[in-house]
Amino acid sequence: MIEIVNWTRAKDYRVKIVMILNKTITNGVYLLYPLFILYLIINKNKDVYPILLVTAISFGLVSILRSKYNAKRPYEIYDYEPLIKKKKLGQSFPSRHVFSIFAIAMNVLYFYTWGGVVLLFLGIVLAVCRVLGGVHFPKDVIAGAIFGILPFIYFF
Repeated sequence: MIEIVNWTRAKDYRVKIVMILNKTITNGVYLLYPLFILYLIINKNKDVYPILLVTAISFGLVSILRSKYNAKRPYEIYDYEPLIKKKKLGQSFPSRHVFSIFAIAMNVLYFYTWGGVVLLFLGIVLAVCRVLGGVHFPKDVIAGAIFGILPFIYFF
């Protein structure tokens, strides 16, 4: 894992790209989601409430799993400074950032295929950034993506 972070750290442009993408994707999607839900509510889309319920329950279950499992983060195990500033200890598995973007992508995909596809792609980019930035193991982001997708496949 340290090799991945050192590879990223070896070139300033790599660090900048990871930092910019991580922040832009995270903030952009978290801003977009409430606006998207508000749009659906204003337009009286009856499917918005079941989607919101599945999303909220899934988020709660992922949060409980993270807390109970309490997996150490890569920088705790390998003792390095992550590129993405993080002081939090534990709760690495699954990645809640990645879970959230994939759950939001599935919300959007249900209503607007191309918007959902774009967000799924951004979810992959964010997952890679979280690993390159040293705050998650690959298994954390893969699990986050799976937990973000599965409830929507099952219920919708």
